[in-house]
Amino acid sequence: MTPIQQWHATRSLRLLLQTLRDMMVSMGPLLLLGGGLLVAAYWWLDPQPPRQVRLATGPAGSAYAGFGEGYAKALARERIQVELIASEGAQDDLAHLRAGSADVGFVRGGMADPAADTEAGIVSLGSLFYEPIWIFYRRDLAIARRQPGGELQRLAQLRGLRVNVDQDGSGVPQIVEKLLALNQLKPTDLRLSNLAPDAAGAALREGRLDATVLISAPQAGLIRALLRDPAIALMAFEQNEAYSRHLPFLSTVTLPRGVVDLAADLPPHDVPLLATTTALLAREQTHPALRQLFAQAALSQHSEAGWFNGARDFPNTRTSELPVSAEGDRAINGTPPGWARYLPFWAGNLLERMWLVVGGLLVLMLPLSRVVPPLYTFRVRSRVFRWYARLREVEAKLETGTGEREALLDELDELDRVTHRIAVPLSYAEELYALRNNIHAVRKRLLAQRPRPTDGPAG
Repeated sequence: MTPIQQWHATRSLRLLLQTLRDMMVSMGPLLLLGGGLLVAAYWWLDPQPPRQVRLATGPAGSAYAGFGEGYAKALARERIQVELIASEGAQDDLAHLRAGSADVGFVRGGMADPAADTEAGIVSLGSLFYEPIWIFYRRDLAIARRQPGGELQRLAQLRGLRVNVDQDGSGVPQIVEKLLALNQLKPTDLRLSNLAPDAAGAALREGRLDATVLISAPQAGLIRALLRDPAIALMAFEQNEAYSRHLPFLSTVTLPRGVVDLAADLPPHDVPLLATTTALLAREQTHPALRQLFAQAALSQHSEAGWFNGARDFPNTRTSELPVSAEGDRAINGTPPGWARYLPFWAGNLLERMWLVVGGLLVLMLPLSRVVPPLYTFRVRSRVFRWYARLREVEAKLETGTGEREALLDELDELDRVTHRIAVPLSYAEELYALRNNIHAVRKRLLAQRPRPTDGPAG
């Protein structure tokens, strides 16, 4: 590289760096304002969820507990730890939500108080599945009591029997009490107990119970075991339509013939049943992103066909007793945004919750950005114009004769050297060359003046 080429390269690099610095300084106030507003909006909106959430499930071995483990695995893929809170059942889950000791929980229909719980800030993320009311009884009991067809078909036939109605926190005793009232029965008309489901199943097989009432999804191991036990029979709700008219939170469902075991033709005929619909409830204080993750996980957990529903019947928002949150409605009924297919959850969530703020900032910044070009122009031109002050001082000394000629020439030479080191964009070169011409004009005037004679010795 020749000396001239090296000089041009060095000068071009200096000019580029100087221009970038001028642009950054000119845009600095605008960037600081925008950054401050963005940080304030991020703090206010809190778009990223906490890394831990509490899910109230049910007793060990229940369908709720199994579903809870599925949700924990789904959220673990997004690095969210789900703390599973074991409970006695749906009523206990609702109590956890009301007390704030759980963020999300499984609650079956008929448990919540629509008015009070809505006011307390509990919302639904969608209905998940049917939970039939299973009344299992000993087959030999029905035969011994000479019931028609050797089967029990009405609640009134349980009068005086030893019947287990699950633990108080499960919510089953409350529903059974409503069913008994419709049949003009009192709890005292039956010999009721409140054993846990597994203990009740063992007592029923051993003959220490005559019947047990369970409300659970068919995925529960105890339900499937009792359905296959030849000594245990399932009571059909032949009046299920009448029950559903009196208790709107109940739905009529049918256990299809052969669905438990096609090869064994189990059950041997369709069995009419009643079912509640279990919903996934959350507190409004639960972070919106976490509610969205749970609603999305519900789609993968509960959308397949089951014994009582077709594919994609669940989750749904049609049968919710409480208001459905925006996150649940969007996940179940809406279309996910396009970026959700390409971005990780944290990035998509940040974009979804901050895009409105970013758009608002852009609208605000566009008018303010008009001050950037004048600031840039002022900064570039100030590198030239500030030397006019020194040139004016030299010229004033020249006019008033207060400066030594050689000293003024040295000062002009120094000004000239400084101006040759100034780098400005080509569009501002005119001001730089004008400064150099003015320095040259002052030098010409100074050189044109005759030097003042020095005083000689007296004659």
